[in-house]
Amino acid sequence: MNEGVIVIDDHQSVRDGIKEALRRNSIQCVGEAASRSEAMAFIAQKNPSAIIVDLNLPDGSGLEIITWVRKISQTITIIVLSLHEDDAHILAAMRAGASAYVFKSEPITALMSALKHGLDSPLKFSVKGLYEIVARQKDVFELSTRELEVIALLPSGKTTRELASSLYISEATVKSHLASIFRKLHVKNKLAAVLKAREAGLY
Repeated sequence: MNEGVIVIDDHQSVRDGIKEALRRNSIQCVGEAASRSEAMAFIAQKNPSAIIVDLNLPDGSGLEIITWVRKISQTITIIVLSLHEDDAHILAAMRAGASAYVFKSEPITALMSALKHGLDSPLKFSVKGLYEIVARQKDVFELSTRELEVIALLPSGKTTRELASSLYISEATVKSHLASIFRKLHVKNKLAAVLKAREAGLY
């Protein structure tokens, strides 16, 4: 197998570990990036077969990269490698168009398996415990990708301004998303939204 992969993570040690695993599996790494802007430039330049991307980047969210890539290509494999193991982040990645979601707590072999699966079926989402996640969502509200991002941050207790800063969007946009979330969850404030989301299995 000789596929071109771009590795996107803001930690050099993580990138080095992934590159070594790719080398051992005879998969070519054609680039690496530590930020959203750097990653998008590399992707446009290299047109890779696959990307491995973290969700937390210094200048934005990996979800923005996923959404952008999926708009321009239905064939690029997109593997999320993240510390976040909650349903909200997993569902956000799935809805954005990721091929697979791998936890950083899993062994590197899980990442390589997900990559090989994604190269065969880039639009067929996979994640550890997918059946259980789907089962928990039967009665969960139809939240958009961005609304899932917002609700994933609510337990942190961040103010609206801090949420806007974390997501690189305006306060007005956050307020609009919160209004939509409150409407869909039939609640009136952030605390009630967190409690309702927790009951639904989103945390």
